[in-house]
Amino acid sequence: MVRTGRDEARLRHPRHERRGEARLPAVVATLVAICLYLLLPQQLLVAPRYVLPALELVLLIPVVAINPRRLTRQTRAFRVLSLALVLIIAVSNLSALGFLIHQLVYASVKDGRSLLLAALQVWLTNIIVFGLAFWELDRGGPVLRTQLPRDELPLADFRFSQDENEGTVEEVADGSSSRSDWVPTLVDYLYVSLTNSTAFSPTDTMPLSSRAKLLMSVESVSALLTSLLVIARAVSILH
Repeated sequence: MVRTGRDEARLRHPRHERRGEARLPAVVATLVAICLYLLLPQQLLVAPRYVLPALELVLLIPVVAINPRRLTRQTRAFRVLSLALVLIIAVSNLSALGFLIHQLVYASVKDGRSLLLAALQVWLTNIIVFGLAFWELDRGGPVLRTQLPRDELPLADFRFSQDENEGTVEEVADGSSSRSDWVPTLVDYLYVSLTNSTAFSPTDTMPLSSRAKLLMSVESVSALLTSLLVIARAVSILH
């Protein structure tokens, strides 16, 4: 029997034979967020430059050790460490945004270029960390999403396009959640985070739970502050 492109797509999906989502993308995203924090100006850091990144790496190492290649094993320690890691990155980045706004309002800022760069770093980290947060929370997290039968999954925090495509044309419907057993992966959540940070509101993916709405609201407000206050002020300094 000849396999079609749709069959191949199903075989590659993390839920196929419970193979699990790949670990590498989340590690890369986390390391990028850590590096962006390390490159921030000293006055925007909540602690000495290497303290929080070192703590984040300490948390990241056992998380990777539990699931080194694919996310198939869920333990209480894994869950706590994963969420703690995302929380620390989020708090440190939001603190950096607060310090950045404080510098604009109360300090005499003359270097507009460095301010623009810092604003971009904070904005990019915001996208990454909220994407990771959505990824960790939705439907019980990346392990449960691929390892549990659908009728045992926790309630969804987000509704993706694939979750409602079953009644469309065949080439679209065949990729829907109900037909192909599709579940979102990290790339999908990073896209949700990116669109939320640029549009300041949901686009094609809707938040369903209160915590999802709260997280998206915090991300939208922080992105709005970065875009309107920080970048606008930096441009005025440049002129």
